[in-house]
Amino acid sequence: MLDIKTLRQHPDAVNAALARRNPDLSVSPILALDEQRLALLKEEEDLRSERNSLSKTIGQQRKAGQNTDELQARGTDIANRVKAIEHDKKDIEAKQNQLLLSIPNTPAEAAPDGKDEHDNVATRQWGDELLSRPPGNAQNHWDLGPALGILDFERGVKVAQSRFTLQRGLAAKLTRALISFMLDTHSQHGYEEVAPPYLVNATAMTGTGQLPKFGDDMFKCADDELYLIPTAEVPVTNLYAGEELSEASLPLCFAAYTPCFRREAGSAGKDTRGLIRQHQFDKVEMVKLVTPAQAEAEHQQLVGDAERILQLLELPYRVMDLCTGDLGFAAQRCFDLEVWLPGQQEYREISSCSHFGDFQARRIGLKYRPADGGKLQFCHTINGSGLAVGRTLVAVLENYQQADGSVVIPKVLRPYLHGQPEIIPALNEACHA
Repeated sequence: MLDIKTLRQHPDAVNAALARRNPDLSVSPILALDEQRLALLKEEEDLRSERNSLSKTIGQQRKAGQNTDELQARGTDIANRVKAIEHDKKDIEAKQNQLLLSIPNTPAEAAPDGKDEHDNVATRQWGDELLSRPPGNAQNHWDLGPALGILDFERGVKVAQSRFTLQRGLAAKLTRALISFMLDTHSQHGYEEVAPPYLVNATAMTGTGQLPKFGDDMFKCADDELYLIPTAEVPVTNLYAGEELSEASLPLCFAAYTPCFRREAGSAGKDTRGLIRQHQFDKVEMVKLVTPAQAEAEHQQLVGDAERILQLLELPYRVMDLCTGDLGFAAQRCFDLEVWLPGQQEYREISSCSHFGDFQARRIGLKYRPADGGKLQFCHTINGSGLAVGRTLVAVLENYQQADGSVVIPKVLRPYLHGQPEIIPALNEACHA
């Protein structure tokens, strides 16, 4: 949420920043409501002052035996008007708050300008020498997985609906191995592993920016007013909502594995095949709570921590600096990691590493006390996938496939597979009945 004080003091600057995202965005409707609210506040203060003076006058006239009917009638009119003002204020404040919740974050000055993903800027690339590793006729994972007997799209649909997949045998084991490998690696680099709830309330969803804007993408439990999480970012970022932290305790760094659930309401017709865009998927998430002074370095460190996973898995990737038109709703700066998928002959997003400034912290009331004992300040929040597990499985299958259709298990995952073969054979003889 943007700071209303900043909107009042620097409306032109805020509008100019928002226009970098979308020329149609403006805080003018919010400020128009704010002017109405301030006018009502002034009227209320004047009426209360008049009522106080009126009460004294009534008391004095009664002592003098004078008639106070007219003054009392005025007092009644004032009370009724004050009551009406209080109702109008609440209505305006609710409308203003809804507008504030619907306005995205202002982009960082360093974010490149642009309209959409085509204007994102590639900042670096890793693993060029690995790009030719698979055979020239590399298969898509949606063909390769069923041929190996490890991905069953039909049975996933049968027990649920489209965009659900059953993983079998070594695919299920590889998924479990990837999760453990990612969590172990992040724990070794200073992240506290946490296992948060998979269901959260509307307040938590609003705090990180999923609500109200992305309500149609969420799975909601109507009987309990709870939501299935779209990412571990939601519960983990909210762990200290409404609390006051000490500067000395920051940064706080967390890593969490969770299943994630999204309706993908805005992606009709996109990635309908395979594991790229599912309603249920696994993800290891990194979250940092930091001071503003720490934010830039910690954001870059988080990007590096996500890159480390891809490097250890020896998966080629590139880093994209997202342009203003492609930034997520709550982000002010974001770097996407895109992994190379030879079966599709393109790079696909596998992690988004975002810095939100104080946008989320302001929504959830997360502050810290500076070491010098000064005024409470809002924290900054940072998060990123480390990594999206299903997409990592896709990248492993497509990058490590062999000419005969078999798939080699990456070296760093073999210790997690407890004696399983180092190769997924082209002809899997396991029973699938």
